[in-house]
Amino acid sequence: MTDLIIRAIAWGGYFGIFLLMALENVVPPIPSELIMGLGGMAVARGHMALVPLVAIGTLGTTVGNYFWYALGRRLGYRGSKPFVDRWGRWLTLEWDDVERMNRFFHRRGHWVVFVFRFLPVFRTIVSLPAGMAAMPRWKFLIWTTAGAAIWNFVLAQAGVILGSRFGELDRYVGPVAVATAVLVVIGYVYRVLTWKPRHPARG
Repeated sequence: MTDLIIRAIAWGGYFGIFLLMALENVVPPIPSELIMGLGGMAVARGHMALVPLVAIGTLGTTVGNYFWYALGRRLGYRGSKPFVDRWGRWLTLEWDDVERMNRFFHRRGHWVVFVFRFLPVFRTIVSLPAGMAAMPRWKFLIWTTAGAAIWNFVLAQAGVILGSRFGELDRYVGPVAVATAVLVVIGYVYRVLTWKPRHPARG
């Protein structure tokens, strides 16, 4: 995957960074850690500048997250009820859970969007419930951009520090990304196997 990202950055420069970061949030598991880290390495080698790199990467992140937010807005809070009623067993959700989530997002959703920007997997998933809860568009964009800017700066700066040692970045990021994905799958399977609805369907 490292070679593919390197070629995309070499081909598109800042536009390649924007495209990769947008896709990373729409089609996981392209790791933003690797994209921005390699961008930081390009800064260290004099091929890019740090501020434009972080700005363009953050724009791509925000665009990618907005895709899921807009999908959530289109689906809507009430529009998800038939889906939850039908697939709640596999989602390990009941409609009461969705209602609580909706109320929580109205009160504290901006903090969730901001904090989840620093968490693998969840940083993309959180955009969907934010849209379903009809979080104000301006608030979603501000907090997504703020969290993404901080995280992208950290990743890019790490790439600058590593310099041209591409192998070291791939050596650590690859296993961490795989381990995170495996843990998420294991956690989901465990929850499905142990989950029991509080209000069983009446037959």
